[in-house]
Amino acid sequence: MALLTRTQVIRRPIADVFDAVIDGGSFASWNPTSRASSRLDDEPVGNGTKFEWDLRGFGKVIQELQEFDRPRQVRIVPHIKTLEGGHRFRLTEEGGKATRIDHELDMRPKGAFRLFAPLMGVIGRKNLRDTANALQRHLEG
Repeated sequence: MALLTRTQVIRRPIADVFDAVIDGGSFASWNPTSRASSRLDDEPVGNGTKFEWDLRGFGKVIQELQEFDRPRQVRIVPHIKTLEGGHRFRLTEEGGKATRIDHELDMRPKGAFRLFAPLMGVIGRKNLRDTANALQRHLEG
């Protein structure tokens, strides 16, 4: 499957947006793709921080923060046998009061699940749209 991209501008400072993105333990409180979410450790948040999400269509999946560069970039990588990829968030400050987010969602099925690549594209586009819209509502109220 190809890389899916989306750009949005959220009317909140970059630090607020970044903090919301890396707070994977609270994703279920605002993200419609997550039925439940929890943090798996109590170390400072950074590269390697792990969460467990109960994702619609996938079940319980361990997610790990990678490419952590506060407040500019982070990648959330799922640990799942049937899928590779992740969701990269690139943040750019827009005048101090807004933040541009360039989303990159990469969902690559592995093994026999490659047959489901077209379905993954449909699911991926919907999940990316829903997550971006929910993040905006969550942060802008």
